[in-house]
Amino acid sequence: MVSGSDMHGTPITVRAEQEGVSPADIARRYHNLFLGTWEKIGISWDLYTSTATENHANVVHDIFLRLVERGHIVKDTMQMLFCPQCQRRPGVPGGRFLPDRYVEGTCPYCRFPDARGDQCDNCGKPLNADELLEPRCRICGTQPIVRDTEHFFLNLGDFTDRLKPWVERQEHWRPSVRSFTLNFLGSGLRPRPITRDLEWGIKVPVEGFESKRIYVWFEAVIGYLSASKEWAERQGDAEAWRDWWACPPGVWRGEDARSYYFIGKDNIVFHTINWPAMLMGYDEGLALPWDVVANEHLTLERRPFSTSRNWAIWADDFLSRYDPDALRYMLSASMPESADTDFSWSEFVRRNNDELVATYGNLAHRTLFFTARQFDGRAPQPGPLKPADERILQRARETFDLVTNELEACHFRPAIAAAMILARDTNRYLEEKSPWHEVKVDAQSAATSLHTGLQVIQTLKVILAPFLPFSSQRLHEMLGFSGELAREPWEAPAVPAGQRLGEPKPLFQRLDDSVVQQELERLEEQAGSGRASP
Repeated sequence: MVSGSDMHGTPITVRAEQEGVSPADIARRYHNLFLGTWEKIGISWDLYTSTATENHANVVHDIFLRLVERGHIVKDTMQMLFCPQCQRRPGVPGGRFLPDRYVEGTCPYCRFPDARGDQCDNCGKPLNADELLEPRCRICGTQPIVRDTEHFFLNLGDFTDRLKPWVERQEHWRPSVRSFTLNFLGSGLRPRPITRDLEWGIKVPVEGFESKRIYVWFEAVIGYLSASKEWAERQGDAEAWRDWWACPPGVWRGEDARSYYFIGKDNIVFHTINWPAMLMGYDEGLALPWDVVANEHLTLERRPFSTSRNWAIWADDFLSRYDPDALRYMLSASMPESADTDFSWSEFVRRNNDELVATYGNLAHRTLFFTARQFDGRAPQPGPLKPADERILQRARETFDLVTNELEACHFRPAIAAAMILARDTNRYLEEKSPWHEVKVDAQSAATSLHTGLQVIQTLKVILAPFLPFSSQRLHEMLGFSGELAREPWEAPAVPAGQRLGEPKPLFQRLDDSVVQQELERLEEQAGSGRASP
């Protein structure tokens, strides 16, 4: 699992100009913020690097020069928007060319008035800045003029005949990803500029282009390969990355090593067309993406997330008040896998209280608490299993297999839903068996019921660990196991009779309904304050 911070995006230079600091300062600040957030929210990596490393620049130059050598990258003159008011650097008059993110205007396809110069957030169409209607400079608001400038272009059309049949074979992709890509291919692939008139980014390794930089859309996706190579170096085997990228020439599928790309909806084309084309042109021995796992959009209280307008929830702020597993559960259970979904504070409180606390948390706590009290803090020795016991244990085995298959297919929402259904079924099983009453008349039968309940909880602990790592680790210890659950094999071994259990404690905390109004007021105040985002 490798990734990294994109250090060269034009939003970084926009923010740097707004704050009067260098782009490197902004990039480092956010990179460190990301690292801290990943840890707090329970996201781990084999390597989380950045595109500011020398290794990344070397890999980018290698791919760039080979594509030039093979004729897939060519020079051409293009017209770009030029702001006569803005300065290229402080104190140097004369205007400057505007990178795509420095331009806003009306989308020519859907007429959205605030489309960016590289893409429309409303319809998802990739754009060039000169396609915008009524363009304006994002920095000073001036209407830019058009000027000629020389740049390098990646001729995507060279790969159409290979890309189309490859995409058509990807029947395991999410339908929205596959159909979007095929529709995009059907509209025809045009050469795309891969250099820009910038001073921040990776230098163009060609004489005469010293004042230009390789554009971020081209070099950022190369970060997957450069991060893999950096990971290999850190393992002490510089060639270890090949095990994860090797593919027989001409196959393009990568059966031996499958790469998964987890991205947002607005980045589909870069991962299903641009990056595969770059790989095809660079080295036929490298595997193309096996799956491009792109979600639809998540809205916030029925409005699009907007960091620039502060209509957002900031992770650090959230985690100062709420459990990270509560956020992970909400996002997983309502993940926009096939359609846009909404994050609302009322739904967050409902899911936390009704599902985490009352269903799963209640099942785990009352089973462990009553077992510890009645059986001296140890897992009881069961008697002969009855049909009801067998049925719920079989349901647990079936759910484990179902969740395994859903996870392997990157279907996360149905996976967590299946786990919660098992928790509800187990609550019903325990209500029917009532071991807290049963123990008064038949201690052996009560021991069997509680032993059965512990086995199901053990299964839930494992299948929910990818979603709820913190509470799963606590439950792991309450069930009497030691070590890190995340490093255990993907299996649910039985809780042995006689095993000493840990002290039972509630897994989740109930939230008061007043939280909803408090957070809505906080959100409105934040959006209306004009404060810059974190």
